[in-house]
Amino acid sequence: MVAEAATTGNIITYIIAGSLVGYVFYNFFKAKKRMSKPPSENVKILSDENFNTTIKSGVSLVDFWAAWCGPCKVQGPIVDEVADEIGEKANICKLDIDKYQKTAGKLGIQSIPTMLLFKDGKIVEKFVGVKPKNILLQAVNAHL
Repeated sequence: MVAEAATTGNIITYIIAGSLVGYVFYNFFKAKKRMSKPPSENVKILSDENFNTTIKSGVSLVDFWAAWCGPCKVQGPIVDEVADEIGEKANICKLDIDKYQKTAGKLGIQSIPTMLLFKDGKIVEKFVGVKPKNILLQAVNAHL
């Protein structure tokens, strides 16, 4: 009877471990597929020169990122999906902090990815780290 319990326990352990490994692989390939999509045409690319004019009126979500940042590579396609869903209702933007350090420094960006949500030029929300599409959509829609 003890041998049966151990065998049953091992089977359950293998099932749980297999499920976890499957879940990790599924999410890895899902993220990899998302990262291989071309960037959205609805995303505005910002620079130090056009930053203030772009965010001064309406709602703008700005993704601060860098090419060498792994989490930014995950967040970028999510921001693209937000841009495609929001369309013209808000500005969905990206700013490369390596190319445009002046703006990132002025806003105190210390960790990336960081996303700032602006309404009429003022910061209304800040997101640090990778955030899912539904959280970003909810925040943007709340300020429209």
